[in-house]
Amino acid sequence: MTAESLREAELPAMHRVGTPGFPSPDGVSSPEEAGHDGAPHDASPAAREAVRTHLENVLPALRSLESQADRLADWGVELAQRLLSGQKLLAAGNGGSAAEAQHLTAELVGRFDGERMPFSAISLHAESSAVTAIANDYGYEELFARQVRAHGRSGDILVLLSTSGQSPNLLRAAEAASRLNVTTWALTGPAPNPLASCCDDAVAIDAISANAQEGHLIALHAICRAFEAEVVRKGQGVPGPGADRR
Repeated sequence: MTAESLREAELPAMHRVGTPGFPSPDGVSSPEEAGHDGAPHDASPAAREAVRTHLENVLPALRSLESQADRLADWGVELAQRLLSGQKLLAAGNGGSAAEAQHLTAELVGRFDGERMPFSAISLHAESSAVTAIANDYGYEELFARQVRAHGRSGDILVLLSTSGQSPNLLRAAEAASRLNVTTWALTGPAPNPLASCCDDAVAIDAISANAQEGHLIALHAICRAFEAEVVRKGQGVPGPGADRR
C-alpha cells in the first residue's frame, strides 16, 4: 500500500473518531465543534454583544479622523516632497503599533497604488539584532532614540505610533529627533498625551485603545493616498489604483 493510499484509507477512521475540522461520515460535527447534544456551537449573548460594541466603537474613531482629514492630507504631501528631495522616513511603535509602523514603511519602499520609484523608509523595531543589542546594552527606553541618532538626518521625518501616547522609548526618540532637526509626527489615542505634546504635529484619535489603533491604519492609508497623489503631480508616478498584489 502506498503512502498516499494509506492516508486515504485512514481518513474515514479519522472522521469516525471526530477529528477536529472534519465532519463524521453521518454528518455530525466533531465533539470539539458541537455542544453536548450534537448541535453546532452558537456564540453566547455576551460574545455577540462584545462584537457589536467593538464595531460600534469604530465609528467614533472614523469621525475623529474625518475631523482631521486636512492634516492627514498635509502630512502626505509634505512626506512626498521630503522623500522626493532625498530625505527618509523613520517609523516606530510598540506591539501592534510596531506592526502598523512597518505597514507604512512597506507601502513606501514597495508601492501603494500605481507604479513609482521606491522611497527610503525604515521601521526602527524591525532589525532584531540591533533592537536586542540596544535594549540589552542601553535599556529598552533607549531602543528608538539611539537608532534615531544613527539614521536621522536634518529634514527627515519620524512617525511615532502609540495608542496611549506615553511610551518612554517613543518620547525619548522624539527628543533625540528634535536635536537633529528631524520632524516628528505622532499618531496617538485621545489627547492630550505626552507624545502628542512633544512632537511637531499629531493626529490624536478620540476612541478607546483598540479602535484608535484600527484608526491608525486608516490614517496611514489616507496619508499614502495623499502621498501618491503628490508623487503623481510631481511627475514621478503613475495614477492608481494599480493592481493589488497583496
